[in-house]
Amino acid sequence: MLRQAITRLEQAEALDGASETLRAAVSSAIRPRLLRDLLHGTKFGHPLHPVLVQVPVGAFISAAVLDLVPGAQKAATTLIGVGTAAVVPAAVAGWVDWSEMTKDRRRVGLVHATTNMVATALYAGSLIARLTGHTARGKALAVAGLSVAGAGAYLGGHLSYTQGGGISHAAPEVARVPEEWTTVGSLSSLPEEKVAVRKAGDVPVLLFRRGDKVSALIERCSHEAGPLGEGDVIGSGQHACVVCPWHGSTFRLSDGLAVHGPAGNDQPVLPVRVVGGMVEVRRP
Repeated sequence: MLRQAITRLEQAEALDGASETLRAAVSSAIRPRLLRDLLHGTKFGHPLHPVLVQVPVGAFISAAVLDLVPGAQKAATTLIGVGTAAVVPAAVAGWVDWSEMTKDRRRVGLVHATTNMVATALYAGSLIARLTGHTARGKALAVAGLSVAGAGAYLGGHLSYTQGGGISHAAPEVARVPEEWTTVGSLSSLPEEKVAVRKAGDVPVLLFRRGDKVSALIERCSHEAGPLGEGDVIGSGQHACVVCPWHGSTFRLSDGLAVHGPAGNDQPVLPVRVVGGMVEVRRP
Protein backbone atom coordinates (compact mmCIF):
# COMPACT_ATOMS: atom_id res chain seq x y z
CA MET A 1 0.00 0.00 0.00
CA LEU A 2 2.85 2.38 0.79
CA ARG A 3 4.51 1.77 -2.57
CA GLN A 4 1.20 2.27 -4.35
CA ALA A 5 0.72 5.56 -2.50
CA ILE A 6 4.19 6.73 -3.60
CA THR A 7 3.42 5.79 -7.21
CA ARG A 8 0.21 7.82 -7.06
CA LEU A 9 2.19 10.72 -5.62
CA GLU A 10 4.64 10.57 -8.52
CA GLN A 11 1.71 10.81 -10.93
CA ALA A 12 -0.24 13.49 -9.00
CA GLU A 13 -0.57 16.17 -11.68
CA ALA A 14 -2.72 18.20 -9.27
CA LEU A 15 0.54 19.24 -7.56
CA ASP A 16 2.03 20.70 -10.73
CA GLY A 17 0.42 24.13 -10.38
CA ALA A 18 1.89 24.73 -6.94
CA SER A 19 5.14 23.12 -8.07
CA GLU A 20 5.56 25.49 -11.02
CA THR A 21 4.78 28.52 -8.86
CA LEU A 22 7.32 27.51 -6.23
CA ARG A 23 9.91 26.61 -8.85
CA ALA A 24 9.62 30.07 -10.38
CA ALA A 25 9.87 31.64 -6.93
CA VAL A 26 13.03 29.71 -6.07
CA SER A 27 14.62 30.57 -9.42
CA SER A 28 13.75 34.25 -8.93
CA ALA A 29 14.96 34.38 -5.32
CA ILE A 30 18.31 32.70 -5.98
CA ARG A 31 19.61 34.11 -9.24
CA PRO A 32 23.41 34.54 -8.96
CA ARG A 33 25.00 31.62 -10.76
CA LEU A 34 27.89 31.31 -8.36
CA LEU A 35 25.45 31.02 -5.45
CA ARG A 36 23.38 28.41 -7.28
CA ASP A 37 26.55 26.47 -8.12
CA LEU A 38 27.52 26.56 -4.45
CA LEU A 39 24.11 25.31 -3.31
CA HIS A 40 24.04 22.60 -5.97
CA GLY A 41 27.44 21.42 -4.74
CA THR A 42 28.97 21.92 -8.19
CA LYS A 43 32.22 23.25 -6.74
CA PHE A 44 32.56 20.19 -4.51
CA GLY A 45 31.79 17.53 -7.13
CA HIS A 46 28.92 16.25 -4.95
CA PRO A 47 25.40 17.54 -4.20
CA LEU A 48 25.48 19.77 -1.11
CA HIS A 49 21.97 19.09 0.24
CA PRO A 50 22.66 15.52 1.49
CA VAL A 51 25.75 16.78 3.32
CA LEU A 52 23.95 19.66 5.04
CA VAL A 53 21.06 17.39 6.07
CA GLN A 54 23.41 15.40 8.31
CA VAL A 55 23.60 18.26 10.84
CA PRO A 56 19.89 18.58 11.75
CA VAL A 57 19.33 14.82 11.47
CA GLY A 58 22.28 14.06 13.74
CA ALA A 59 21.28 16.76 16.22
CA PHE A 60 17.65 15.61 16.42
CA ILE A 61 18.49 11.92 16.83
CA SER A 62 21.13 12.72 19.46
CA ALA A 63 18.63 14.90 21.33
CA ALA A 64 16.13 12.02 21.32
CA VAL A 65 18.75 9.78 22.95
CA LEU A 66 19.69 12.41 25.54
CA ASP A 67 16.02 12.92 26.42
CA LEU A 68 16.18 9.40 27.85
CA VAL A 69 19.24 10.19 29.96
CA PRO A 70 18.62 11.72 33.41
CA GLY A 71 20.26 15.11 33.83
CA ALA A 72 20.88 15.63 30.10
CA GLN A 73 18.04 18.08 29.48
CA LYS A 74 20.31 21.07 28.86
CA ALA A 75 22.38 19.18 26.28
CA ALA A 76 19.22 17.92 24.55
CA THR A 77 17.83 21.46 24.39
CA THR A 78 21.09 22.73 22.88
CA LEU A 79 20.96 20.03 20.21
CA ILE A 80 17.34 20.86 19.38
CA GLY A 81 18.41 24.48 18.88
CA VAL A 82 21.36 23.52 16.68
CA GLY A 83 19.25 21.15 14.62
CA THR A 84 16.46 23.67 14.09
CA ALA A 85 18.90 26.36 12.94
CA ALA A 86 20.74 23.91 10.65
CA VAL A 87 17.52 23.11 8.79
CA VAL A 88 17.69 26.49 7.04
CA PRO A 89 20.82 26.02 4.86
CA ALA A 90 19.91 22.38 4.20
CA ALA A 91 16.43 23.41 3.05
CA VAL A 92 17.74 26.21 0.81
CA ALA A 93 20.12 23.80 -0.95
CA GLY A 94 17.32 21.26 -1.27
CA TRP A 95 14.94 23.78 -2.84
CA VAL A 96 17.56 24.82 -5.41
CA ASP A 97 18.15 21.18 -6.41
CA TRP A 98 14.39 20.57 -6.48
CA SER A 99 13.80 23.51 -8.83
CA GLU A 100 15.88 21.79 -11.56
CA MET A 101 14.18 18.38 -11.35
CA THR A 102 11.60 16.73 -13.59
CA LYS A 103 7.89 17.02 -12.77
CA ASP A 104 7.52 13.56 -11.22
CA ARG A 105 10.47 14.19 -8.91
CA ARG A 106 9.22 17.66 -8.01
CA ARG A 107 5.87 16.17 -6.92
CA VAL A 108 7.56 13.83 -4.44
CA GLY A 109 10.04 16.53 -3.47
CA LEU A 110 7.24 18.97 -2.72
CA VAL A 111 5.65 16.58 -0.21
CA HIS A 112 9.12 15.72 1.16
CA ALA A 113 9.79 19.42 1.80
CA THR A 114 6.34 20.03 3.28
CA THR A 115 6.78 17.11 5.66
CA ASN A 116 10.13 18.45 6.78
CA MET A 117 8.64 21.90 7.32
CA VAL A 118 6.07 20.36 9.66
CA ALA A 119 8.83 18.48 11.49
CA THR A 120 10.84 21.70 11.84
CA ALA A 121 7.80 23.52 13.25
CA LEU A 122 7.37 20.76 15.83
CA TYR A 123 11.03 21.02 16.82
CA ALA A 124 10.78 24.81 17.05
CA GLY A 125 7.80 24.30 19.37
CA SER A 126 9.82 21.80 21.36
CA LEU A 127 12.66 24.30 21.75
CA ILE A 128 10.30 27.03 22.96
CA ALA A 129 8.62 24.64 25.40
CA ARG A 130 11.97 23.56 26.84
CA LEU A 131 13.24 27.13 27.21
CA THR A 132 10.06 28.17 29.02
CA GLY A 133 10.25 25.29 31.49
CA HIS A 134 7.71 22.94 29.88
CA THR A 135 10.11 20.02 29.54
CA ALA A 136 7.52 17.27 29.20
CA ARG A 137 5.75 19.12 26.41
CA GLY A 138 9.09 19.78 24.73
CA LYS A 139 9.96 16.10 24.78
CA ALA A 140 6.55 15.14 23.37
CA LEU A 141 6.88 17.66 20.53
CA ALA A 142 10.38 16.36 19.76
CA VAL A 143 9.08 12.79 19.49
CA ALA A 144 6.38 13.99 17.11
CA GLY A 145 8.96 15.97 15.14
CA LEU A 146 11.27 12.99 14.81
CA SER A 147 8.38 10.82 13.62
CA VAL A 148 7.36 13.31 10.95
CA ALA A 149 10.99 13.84 9.95
CA GLY A 150 11.29 10.07 9.50
CA ALA A 151 8.44 10.16 7.00
CA GLY A 152 10.17 13.01 5.21
CA ALA A 153 13.42 11.06 5.14
CA TYR A 154 11.60 8.10 3.56
CA LEU A 155 10.34 10.36 0.77
CA GLY A 156 13.80 11.85 0.36
CA GLY A 157 15.28 8.38 0.04
CA HIS A 158 12.67 7.46 -2.57
CA LEU A 159 13.42 10.65 -4.48
CA SER A 160 17.15 9.90 -4.53
CA TYR A 161 17.41 6.13 -4.83
CA THR A 162 14.23 5.22 -6.71
CA GLN A 163 13.66 8.28 -8.87
CA GLY A 164 17.33 9.16 -9.29
CA GLY A 165 17.11 12.75 -8.05
CA GLY A 166 20.60 14.10 -7.41
CA ILE A 167 22.48 11.03 -8.60
CA SER A 168 24.88 11.03 -11.53
CA HIS A 169 22.86 9.84 -14.51
CA ALA A 170 26.10 9.34 -16.42
CA ALA A 171 27.64 6.91 -13.91
CA PRO A 172 25.59 3.84 -14.98
CA GLU A 173 26.83 4.35 -18.53
CA VAL A 174 30.42 3.81 -17.41
CA ALA A 175 29.68 0.21 -16.42
CA ARG A 176 28.40 -0.47 -19.94
CA VAL A 177 31.60 0.68 -21.65
CA PRO A 178 33.71 -2.35 -22.77
CA GLU A 179 36.60 -3.21 -20.46
CA GLU A 180 38.96 -3.79 -23.37
CA TRP A 181 40.27 -1.03 -25.61
CA THR A 182 37.59 -0.32 -28.19
CA THR A 183 37.99 1.66 -31.42
CA VAL A 184 35.53 4.53 -31.70
CA GLY A 185 36.82 6.15 -34.91
CA SER A 186 39.81 7.66 -36.61
CA LEU A 187 41.67 10.68 -35.31
CA SER A 188 41.35 12.39 -38.69
CA SER A 189 37.55 12.11 -38.58
CA LEU A 190 37.33 14.20 -35.40
CA PRO A 191 36.90 17.96 -35.86
CA GLU A 192 39.44 20.24 -34.19
CA GLU A 193 38.22 21.69 -30.87
CA LYS A 194 34.64 20.58 -31.45
CA VAL A 195 32.73 17.75 -29.83
CA ALA A 196 31.88 14.57 -31.68
CA VAL A 197 29.82 11.61 -30.56
CA ARG A 198 30.93 8.06 -31.23
CA LYS A 199 29.90 4.75 -29.67
CA ALA A 200 31.94 2.36 -27.52
CA GLY A 201 29.84 -0.77 -27.80
CA ASP A 202 26.38 0.79 -27.51
CA VAL A 203 27.40 3.63 -25.19
CA PRO A 204 27.55 7.15 -26.67
CA VAL A 205 30.93 8.76 -25.95
CA LEU A 206 31.75 12.45 -26.28
CA LEU A 207 35.13 13.06 -27.93
CA PHE A 208 37.05 16.33 -28.06
CA ARG A 209 40.21 16.69 -30.13
CA ARG A 210 43.03 19.19 -29.64
CA GLY A 211 45.72 18.44 -32.19
CA ASP A 212 46.75 14.82 -31.68
CA LYS A 213 45.26 14.71 -28.17
CA VAL A 214 41.73 13.45 -27.53
CA SER A 215 39.63 13.46 -24.37
CA ALA A 216 36.63 11.17 -23.92
CA LEU A 217 33.62 11.69 -21.65
CA ILE A 218 30.34 9.87 -21.20
CA GLU A 219 28.00 11.72 -23.54
CA ARG A 220 24.89 11.70 -21.34
CA CYS A 221 24.89 14.61 -18.85
CA SER A 222 25.32 13.59 -15.22
CA HIS A 223 22.49 15.92 -14.16
CA GLU A 224 19.50 14.60 -16.14
CA ALA A 225 21.11 12.57 -18.95
CA GLY A 226 20.89 15.39 -21.46
CA PRO A 227 22.72 14.99 -24.82
CA LEU A 228 26.03 16.78 -24.38
CA GLY A 229 26.82 16.05 -28.02
CA GLU A 230 24.20 18.64 -28.94
CA GLY A 231 25.65 21.24 -26.57
CA ASP A 232 27.77 24.28 -27.37
CA VAL A 233 31.53 24.39 -26.76
CA ILE A 234 32.74 27.48 -24.93
CA GLY A 235 36.34 28.46 -24.30
CA SER A 236 39.29 26.81 -25.97
CA GLY A 237 42.28 24.58 -25.40
CA GLN A 238 42.67 23.05 -21.96
CA HIS A 239 39.80 25.16 -20.63
CA ALA A 240 37.24 24.34 -23.31
CA CYS A 241 33.86 23.33 -21.86
CA VAL A 242 30.64 21.81 -23.17
CA VAL A 243 27.27 23.21 -22.09
CA CYS A 244 24.36 20.80 -21.72
CA PRO A 245 21.48 21.95 -23.97
CA TRP A 246 18.85 20.86 -21.44
CA HIS A 247 19.67 22.71 -18.21
CA GLY A 248 22.97 24.48 -18.84
CA SER A 249 25.31 22.29 -16.78
CA THR A 250 28.85 23.05 -17.94
CA PHE A 251 31.73 20.55 -17.95
CA ARG A 252 35.42 20.99 -18.76
CA LEU A 253 36.20 18.72 -21.69
CA SER A 254 39.75 17.90 -20.62
CA ASP A 255 38.78 16.25 -17.33
CA GLY A 256 34.98 16.31 -16.94
CA LEU A 257 35.07 18.86 -14.11
CA ALA A 258 31.64 20.41 -13.42
CA VAL A 259 32.22 24.14 -13.88
CA HIS A 260 28.60 25.26 -13.55
CA GLY A 261 25.45 23.55 -12.28
CA PRO A 262 22.81 22.43 -11.87
CA ALA A 263 24.97 19.31 -12.08
CA GLY A 264 26.42 18.47 -8.68
CA ASN A 265 28.58 15.68 -10.09
CA ASP A 266 31.51 15.78 -12.49
CA GLN A 267 31.14 14.12 -15.89
CA PRO A 268 32.79 10.65 -16.03
CA VAL A 269 35.98 10.54 -18.10
CA LEU A 270 37.16 7.49 -20.03
CA PRO A 271 40.77 6.42 -20.69
CA VAL A 272 41.65 7.20 -24.30
CA ARG A 273 44.58 6.45 -26.59
CA VAL A 274 45.45 6.84 -30.26
CA VAL A 275 46.94 3.79 -31.97
CA GLY A 276 47.75 3.80 -35.68
CA GLY A 277 45.59 6.86 -36.22
CA MET A 278 42.58 5.22 -34.53
CA VAL A 279 41.04 6.49 -31.31
CA GLU A 280 40.38 3.86 -28.64
CA VAL A 281 38.60 4.07 -25.28
CA ARG A 282 37.84 1.64 -22.48
CA ARG A 283 36.19 1.45 -19.12
CA PRO A 284 38.26 3.07 -16.33
